[in-house]
Amino acid sequence: MAVLIDQPSWPAHGTVWAHLVSDSNLDELHDFAARAGIPRRGFDLDHYDVPEASYGELVAAGAVPVSFREMIERLRSSGLRVTARQRRGL
Repeated sequence: MAVLIDQPSWPAHGTVWAHLVSDSNLDELHDFAARAGIPRRGFDLDHYDVPEASYGELVAAGAVPVSFREMIERLRSSGLRVTARQRRGL
């Protein structure tokens, strides 16, 4: 039961982005994001996209740094992972 963050590595819109997820439930993730001032528009079905500039603040607030691979494994284990195929079907 943790909020996880991967290393910023996804370039877009003039910055690099990380993913913020919960390994237990989306309510935990939304609560953490709201307390951290992350706008809901940053939520993408199973994660928040967060800019590199926010990484240190989010870790200081309690997000646990993990590799992208570990993040995906823990999302899958929790049942919260939304696959690319599922995204296309929405």
